[in-house]
Amino acid sequence: MQRISIVGNSGSGKTTLGRRLANQIGAHFVELDSLYHQPGWEPLATEEFQSQVAEIAAKDRWVVDGNYSAAREIVWNRADTVIWFDLPRRVVMAQVVRRTLRRTITREKLWNGNREPFDNLWRLDPKRNIIRWAWTNHAKYKERYESLARDERYGGVRFLRVGSRADAEALVAGAPADTTPS
Repeated sequence: MQRISIVGNSGSGKTTLGRRLANQIGAHFVELDSLYHQPGWEPLATEEFQSQVAEIAAKDRWVVDGNYSAAREIVWNRADTVIWFDLPRRVVMAQVVRRTLRRTITREKLWNGNREPFDNLWRLDPKRNIIRWAWTNHAKYKERYESLARDERYGGVRFLRVGSRADAEALVAGAPADTTPS
Protein backbone atom coordinates (compact mmCIF):
# COMPACT_ATOMS: atom_id res chain seq x y z
CA MET A 1 0.00 0.00 0.00
CA GLN A 2 1.60 3.20 -1.25
CA ARG A 3 -1.32 5.24 -2.63
CA ILE A 4 -4.43 4.86 -0.50
CA SER A 5 -7.87 6.40 -0.88
CA ILE A 6 -10.09 6.25 2.21
CA VAL A 7 -13.82 6.73 1.68
CA GLY A 8 -16.99 6.36 3.73
CA ASN A 9 -19.54 8.29 5.71
CA SER A 10 -18.74 11.45 7.67
CA GLY A 11 -17.65 10.59 11.18
CA SER A 12 -16.78 6.98 10.37
CA GLY A 13 -13.08 7.30 11.17
CA LYS A 14 -11.52 8.02 7.79
CA THR A 15 -9.23 10.79 9.01
CA THR A 16 -8.04 8.93 12.09
CA LEU A 17 -7.20 5.82 10.09
CA GLY A 18 -5.72 7.88 7.26
CA ARG A 19 -3.33 9.73 9.53
CA ARG A 20 -2.22 6.51 11.20
CA LEU A 21 -1.62 4.74 7.89
CA ALA A 22 0.18 7.73 6.37
CA ASN A 23 2.47 7.92 9.38
CA GLN A 24 3.14 4.20 9.28
CA ILE A 25 4.05 4.07 5.57
CA GLY A 26 5.75 7.49 5.49
CA ALA A 27 3.18 8.98 3.15
CA HIS A 28 1.68 12.42 2.64
CA PHE A 29 -1.82 12.65 4.21
CA VAL A 30 -4.53 14.88 2.74
CA GLU A 31 -8.12 15.47 3.82
CA LEU A 32 -9.96 16.55 0.70
CA ASP A 33 -12.15 18.71 2.95
CA SER A 34 -9.06 20.83 3.72
CA LEU A 35 -8.65 21.63 0.02
CA TYR A 36 -12.33 22.09 -0.81
CA HIS A 37 -13.50 24.18 2.17
CA GLN A 38 -11.84 27.56 1.87
CA PRO A 39 -12.11 30.30 4.54
CA GLY A 40 -15.74 31.09 5.38
CA TRP A 41 -16.72 27.62 4.12
CA GLU A 42 -16.45 28.85 0.54
CA PRO A 43 -15.97 25.94 -1.88
CA LEU A 44 -12.85 25.87 -4.03
CA ALA A 45 -13.67 26.07 -7.75
CA THR A 46 -13.92 22.58 -9.25
CA GLU A 47 -11.06 23.09 -11.72
CA GLU A 48 -8.71 24.36 -9.00
CA PHE A 49 -9.78 21.56 -6.64
CA GLN A 50 -9.07 18.94 -9.31
CA SER A 51 -5.72 20.55 -10.12
CA GLN A 52 -4.64 20.41 -6.47
CA VAL A 53 -5.83 16.81 -6.14
CA ALA A 54 -3.94 15.85 -9.33
CA GLU A 55 -0.74 17.32 -7.85
CA ILE A 56 -1.12 15.12 -4.80
CA ALA A 57 -2.09 12.02 -6.79
CA ALA A 58 1.02 12.39 -8.97
CA LYS A 59 3.24 11.70 -5.95
CA ASP A 60 4.61 8.24 -5.21
CA ARG A 61 3.12 7.78 -1.76
CA TRP A 62 -0.01 9.27 -0.22
CA VAL A 63 -3.17 8.71 1.77
CA VAL A 64 -6.21 10.72 0.64
CA ASP A 65 -9.34 10.95 2.79
CA GLY A 66 -12.61 11.99 1.15
CA ASN A 67 -15.62 11.17 -0.99
CA TYR A 68 -15.61 13.98 -3.55
CA SER A 69 -16.90 12.66 -6.86
CA ALA A 70 -15.09 15.53 -8.63
CA ALA A 71 -11.81 14.00 -7.42
CA ARG A 72 -12.59 10.27 -7.48
CA GLU A 73 -11.23 9.49 -10.96
CA ILE A 74 -8.05 11.49 -10.32
CA VAL A 75 -7.39 9.72 -7.03
CA TRP A 76 -8.55 6.22 -7.95
CA ASN A 77 -6.70 6.17 -11.27
CA ARG A 78 -3.48 6.40 -9.24
CA ALA A 79 -4.53 4.54 -6.09
CA ASP A 80 -3.37 1.01 -5.40
CA THR A 81 -5.81 0.63 -2.50
CA VAL A 82 -9.27 1.98 -1.64
CA ILE A 83 -10.32 1.55 1.96
CA TRP A 84 -14.06 1.85 2.41
CA PHE A 85 -15.38 2.53 5.91
CA ASP A 86 -18.72 0.72 6.15
CA LEU A 87 -19.50 0.87 9.85
CA PRO A 88 -23.06 0.30 11.11
CA ARG A 89 -25.21 3.44 11.06
CA ARG A 90 -25.57 3.47 14.87
CA VAL A 91 -21.78 3.53 15.29
CA VAL A 92 -21.29 6.27 12.71
CA MET A 93 -24.08 8.39 14.17
CA ALA A 94 -22.73 8.12 17.71
CA GLN A 95 -19.28 9.14 16.47
CA VAL A 96 -20.44 12.04 14.28
CA VAL A 97 -22.70 13.44 17.02
CA ARG A 98 -19.88 13.33 19.62
CA ARG A 99 -17.36 14.83 17.20
CA THR A 100 -19.69 17.60 16.00
CA LEU A 101 -20.74 18.59 19.52
CA ARG A 102 -17.10 18.63 20.67
CA ARG A 103 -16.02 20.74 17.70
CA THR A 104 -18.93 23.13 18.13
CA ILE A 105 -18.54 23.58 21.89
CA THR A 106 -14.74 23.92 21.87
CA ARG A 107 -14.78 26.10 18.73
CA GLU A 108 -12.12 23.81 17.26
CA LYS A 109 -10.53 25.20 14.12
CA LEU A 110 -11.00 22.95 11.13
CA TRP A 111 -9.71 23.61 7.62
CA ASN A 112 -8.64 27.10 6.67
CA GLY A 113 -9.84 28.59 9.94
CA ASN A 114 -13.41 27.29 9.63
CA ARG A 115 -15.35 26.13 12.67
CA GLU A 116 -18.55 24.13 13.09
CA PRO A 117 -21.32 26.76 13.31
CA PHE A 118 -23.72 26.46 16.25
CA ASP A 119 -26.77 27.08 14.07
CA ASN A 120 -25.91 24.11 11.85
CA LEU A 121 -26.87 21.79 14.71
CA TRP A 122 -30.59 22.44 14.17
CA ARG A 123 -30.65 22.99 10.41
CA LEU A 124 -32.76 20.51 8.45
CA ASP A 125 -30.73 20.79 5.26
CA PRO A 126 -28.13 17.96 5.26
CA LYS A 127 -25.72 20.25 3.36
CA ARG A 128 -25.69 22.53 6.41
CA ASN A 129 -25.87 19.91 9.17
CA ILE A 130 -23.18 17.22 9.18
CA ILE A 131 -25.21 15.01 11.52
CA ARG A 132 -28.17 14.99 9.10
CA TRP A 133 -25.70 14.51 6.23
CA ALA A 134 -24.32 11.36 7.85
CA TRP A 135 -27.82 10.04 8.53
CA THR A 136 -29.24 10.70 5.05
CA ASN A 137 -26.16 9.52 3.15
CA HIS A 138 -25.36 6.34 5.06
CA ALA A 139 -27.25 3.97 2.74
CA LYS A 140 -26.13 5.93 -0.35
CA TYR A 141 -22.47 5.44 0.52
CA LYS A 142 -23.00 1.73 1.09
CA GLU A 143 -24.68 1.33 -2.29
CA ARG A 144 -22.13 3.55 -4.06
CA TYR A 145 -19.01 1.81 -2.79
CA GLU A 146 -20.39 -1.71 -3.14
CA SER A 147 -21.05 -0.88 -6.79
CA LEU A 148 -17.74 0.88 -7.42
CA ALA A 149 -15.76 -1.98 -5.86
CA ARG A 150 -17.14 -4.20 -8.66
CA ASP A 151 -16.64 -1.61 -11.41
CA GLU A 152 -14.26 -2.86 -14.11
CA ARG A 153 -12.63 0.59 -14.38
CA TYR A 154 -11.03 -0.06 -11.00
CA GLY A 155 -9.95 -3.64 -11.60
CA GLY A 156 -6.35 -2.82 -10.69
CA VAL A 157 -7.30 -1.29 -7.36
CA ARG A 158 -7.46 -3.34 -4.17
CA PHE A 159 -10.70 -2.61 -2.28
CA LEU A 160 -10.76 -3.19 1.46
CA ARG A 161 -14.03 -2.89 3.38
CA VAL A 162 -13.70 -1.84 7.03
CA GLY A 163 -16.84 -2.90 8.86
CA SER A 164 -15.66 -2.44 12.45
CA ARG A 165 -13.03 -0.81 14.64
CA ALA A 166 -11.37 -4.23 14.88
CA ASP A 167 -11.09 -4.31 11.06
CA ALA A 168 -9.41 -0.88 11.14
CA GLU A 169 -6.97 -1.97 13.84
CA ALA A 170 -6.11 -5.13 11.90
CA LEU A 171 -5.52 -3.05 8.80
CA VAL A 172 -3.09 -0.76 10.61
CA ALA A 173 -1.33 -3.73 12.21
CA GLY A 174 -0.87 -5.33 8.79
CA ALA A 175 0.29 -2.19 6.97
CA PRO A 176 3.96 -2.13 6.03
CA ALA A 177 6.18 0.14 8.09
CA ASP A 178 7.86 3.12 6.43
CA THR A 179 11.11 1.93 4.86
CA THR A 180 12.24 5.37 3.71
CA PRO A 181 15.91 5.90 4.68
CA SER A 182 16.41 8.59 7.35
